[in-house]
Amino acid sequence: MADAVAVTELNDGIRNAVFYCTNTSDGTGEAAVTKIDVSALASRPDGTACTGVRIQKISFATVGMGVKILWDATTDVIATELPADYSDTLDFTDVGGLSNYSGSGKTGDVQFTTVGHTSGDTYTIVLSCTKEY
Repeated sequence: MADAVAVTELNDGIRNAVFYCTNTSDGTGEAAVTKIDVSALASRPDGTACTGVRIQKISFATVGMGVKILWDATTDVIATELPADYSDTLDFTDVGGLSNYSGSGKTGDVQFTTVGHTSGDTYTIVLSCTKEY
């Protein structure tokens, strides 16, 4: 079996994108699973492709497990870590959002890794992002 996961794209406009991510764990967990694939996001009207995102806000609720949010690269870099058994909204808009500062092999994608997961644990995460071109 595998964790029951879903990513729903709530908005994919020229400037902003919003994603609703859920997981109900069977104890397997997730390890660097891509949640935002920037190559699949809508391009600008002139055809310029999206190359990355800045995370502006994270609204989340975790039950039983934590979640590492990663910038995908040759060596993934932690953007932030969400604690287990907690809910909050993290707002980074005052500083322009969390920028992807990963180095070699940077793809622009956002990935999740679950921490301390056991069967029946859950998360719900809404990522509000600004697209980069």
